[in-house]
Amino acid sequence: MTGNLEAPPAFSTPATHIFDDDVGPAELLPDSLRAPEQIHIRYEIERTVAEIKQGKWKRIALQFPDGMLPDAPTVFECLSQRLKESWGRNSNRTGTYEASCPYTTQQSVGSVDDLGPQKLFILADTSYGACCVDEIAAEHVSADVVVHYGRACLSPTARLPVIHVFTHQPLAVEMVIESFQNTYPSHDQRIILMSDVIYASHLQHIGMALRAQGYTSIFTTNIVHNPSSPLPNRTVPESVYRDAKKLGEWQLFHISDPPDSLLLTLASRVSDIHVYPTKNATTAQVAAVPVVSTRIALRRRYALLTSVSTVPIFGILINTLSVRNYLHIVEHVKSCISAAGKKSYTFVVGKINAAKVANFSEIGAWVVIGCWESSLIDSKDFWKPILTPFELELALASDHERVWTGEWRSDYQTILNDARTHADDGDLVETPTQTEGSAADLERDFDVEPESAPPDFDLRTGRYVSQSRPMQAHSQSTRLRGHDGSHQGGGSALAIRVKGDIISIGSQASPGAEFLQSSRTWKGLGSDFDIEYDLSEVDESVAVEEGRSGIARGYLSAHSATRT
Repeated sequence: MTGNLEAPPAFSTPATHIFDDDVGPAELLPDSLRAPEQIHIRYEIERTVAEIKQGKWKRIALQFPDGMLPDAPTVFECLSQRLKESWGRNSNRTGTYEASCPYTTQQSVGSVDDLGPQKLFILADTSYGACCVDEIAAEHVSADVVVHYGRACLSPTARLPVIHVFTHQPLAVEMVIESFQNTYPSHDQRIILMSDVIYASHLQHIGMALRAQGYTSIFTTNIVHNPSSPLPNRTVPESVYRDAKKLGEWQLFHISDPPDSLLLTLASRVSDIHVYPTKNATTAQVAAVPVVSTRIALRRRYALLTSVSTVPIFGILINTLSVRNYLHIVEHVKSCISAAGKKSYTFVVGKINAAKVANFSEIGAWVVIGCWESSLIDSKDFWKPILTPFELELALASDHERVWTGEWRSDYQTILNDARTHADDGDLVETPTQTEGSAADLERDFDVEPESAPPDFDLRTGRYVSQSRPMQAHSQSTRLRGHDGSHQGGGSALAIRVKGDIISIGSQASPGAEFLQSSRTWKGLGSDFDIEYDLSEVDESVAVEEGRSGIARGYLSAHSATRT
């Protein structure tokens, strides 16, 4: 059998797959376009240098997506050279200087010593998604600012300032215009012209060409740093500023395939969406672009959230540490789960994959806290469903309150604003743990068991579930007992064991510990052996000794200071 092998088996990833990513072919630059003069234009070297000088930053982190890493050394050299030239011209001067950036309206005045020398760092492997600013990696090198290259979600950062360089990507403008004309033969239709950020530099030229051909109601969007906008991170027509519902009177022509979260958001706000694909721009047809339908995707998301309505334990996946309001949305999600009588556990992860989340079988569903673009994850490859905070609110609502209107939101600030509005209106759900009854109330509730609450109906199995709100049952049993475990009303010294009560750890209910005790067969190292640690006959265990420490290039032994 071995004689039939023509080549040894491959046990590693081929070299051609190293930089494979979902960034699309538009970000993979041909070798002919990596000349220094092309790098200056595509990566906006002059603007970047001007903004670094204006901000007087000394340590600059350059964050590249995987598709642009081949250009990272050239960009690094171009920026270093321009910054050194600027520092060399100013080093012979004394006193103060005045710098003005043509892309901003601010001017900076300071001493010559503030101009340099600067130090640049390349950030390659991002902690989270490539669209987000990696503040964690930037803080490892004590960076003062991050220069983010490529497409971005434009989520507001928590700590560091950011210079966004979307890069100038090539686009067959004539083909786009011809496809637009075939899609919209009538010239009086209300149409919004929008594109991905890497093609935004072409929009004004396309808009002017279409207006010259007779289109009278075209609105060309500009980039703004506002994910809460009716068009996320884009300007909107004047009528939409006054009334957001007016956006439903417009159609949208989008250049490049938008992310799934953006597509679902736009589909619920505009009348129709036409997407011009750019992955095969050189061979794309100039025929009319069909209307993009999101009905199937929305149905799947709605079926997903209704299937988790009886889940007792939720896991909160924190997939970002850089978005400004991520801590607020985490607290909001925790409060929503607690108000529904369910339990939540928080996990901080890097890049989410099925193997990571499959380790926690007690979790019935996951809620992702990331940027507004990356929070929508297809759950078909995962063991348990993965929801967004907006979908979680719908899933926790009762059957008569849950209304699916087809609207889909991904921005966290909008969700928080709606929660504050409901709080100001007094529309709050008082959780059982927030209610403190009197002694008479406790006496009256003494014979009431938590199981008397109506069960929830599971749409997946067609059965009723009585243990879908474990924290609600635990809070009721807590009211029947004092803090010491005795009954408060009757004065009896006996401790009451409420039927269906779950394990508590440190006076906190722990459905996870209940699952560990009742359902898990393997509970850690040594769990498959019956070892009686509490018996005196057991021999005394060996002392714990310190092992090796250090890094892989040289470990330190506990008995000697020599490296091994």
